[in-house]
Amino acid sequence: MARLFCRLALFMARLISSVFPSSRTSVPTRIALWLLDSPRLGHTRRVKRIAGSLLRQPALKGCVQAQSRLGRLLCHDCKGPRDRRIGQELLRQAARAGDSEAQRELELLLS
Repeated sequence: MARLFCRLALFMARLISSVFPSSRTSVPTRIALWLLDSPRLGHTRRVKRIAGSLLRQPALKGCVQAQSRLGRLLCHDCKGPRDRRIGQELLRQAARAGDSEAQRELELLLS
């Protein structure tokens, strides 16, 4: 059931973003942020994995909000050193772009 939900969420995000490409924040980013901010859903491992996969492409394209949230997700919820390094790099990029949450998070991580 969870795989079906994951595939459905990814399909809907791609479908909506192809129909409305000019929105300021991409639809996959909005869906991922909604999933992570949801009090009931945001704490489960599967939802974090779905949100991470939704945030990956916008973060690589330079969306500051996606970089910040994916960086925090990788730094806090992934156990591997490679994921943490990638998360810190995403947070650095978002902090350079002026995201105050990413700047705060980097200060906490590096102190």
